[in-house]
Amino acid sequence: MEKGSVLGLIVALGMFFITLVIAAGFDIEFIVLVWDLGSVFLVVGGAFGATMVAVPFPKFKAGMKAAKIVFKPPSLDPGAGISQIIALANTARKEGVLALEDSASNMEDQFLKKGIMLIVDGTDPELVKNIMDTEMAYIEERHGDIAGVYDMLGTMAPAWGMKGTLIALIMMLADLTDAEALGGNMALALITTLYGALMANAYALPFANKLKQISKEEILLKTIMVEGMLSIQAGENPRIIEEKLKSFLSPVLRESIGEGAGGGGGGDE
Repeated sequence: MEKGSVLGLIVALGMFFITLVIAAGFDIEFIVLVWDLGSVFLVVGGAFGATMVAVPFPKFKAGMKAAKIVFKPPSLDPGAGISQIIALANTARKEGVLALEDSASNMEDQFLKKGIMLIVDGTDPELVKNIMDTEMAYIEERHGDIAGVYDMLGTMAPAWGMKGTLIALIMMLADLTDAEALGGNMALALITTLYGALMANAYALPFANKLKQISKEEILLKTIMVEGMLSIQAGENPRIIEEKLKSFLSPVLRESIGEGAGGGGGGDE
């Protein structure tokens, strides 16, 4: 479970409700007034419906399923990825590139497995790079489409909140003689705007940004893998490969990998 997402959502919504209670002076009637089922239906239903129109349904469905990734992202450890590459480099250096086929057969990461098998099959390095870069580009595009669903929701929610505001204003202006109804209609007008802003800023846009961050981390890991695979194919020293791959990471992450991940792969090329 990704603690930041859970804690952030709790803090954001918690601060909203605490502020609401304090602003209301602990007046239960005022707090209940902020809840309006019709406004919820309008904002939530309108935002989701408009997003379904704007986004192809398979992508919309994939976006909704991806919500769980915000709270339980895939394990993306560049340190472990580099260590795996170095282990493969040591195997290739000691036993030859063809020995990597046995290692690839046990790999869970299909991206790395595909690249290693291309190398084992003797594919030209430039072609290996082009194939893996193309796959990365389409992975990044798919991730962008999923995050785009939440970006669209973040755009639509405030807009539908404003539509509710306009409806309430029409109701208010339709009968200015009823002074008692003016306050209630004005409050209703602002409630829908509040719901739209809350849906956008506590749900849709944060989810979109978190998905983009996870995507960037995955693409970085895959970039490291491609560079490592090409270095193995070129027959580079595992220690040199290690230092090259570490250059993709921040100093803190480099230190977390530790020294000597290249193992017994030292020596002259």
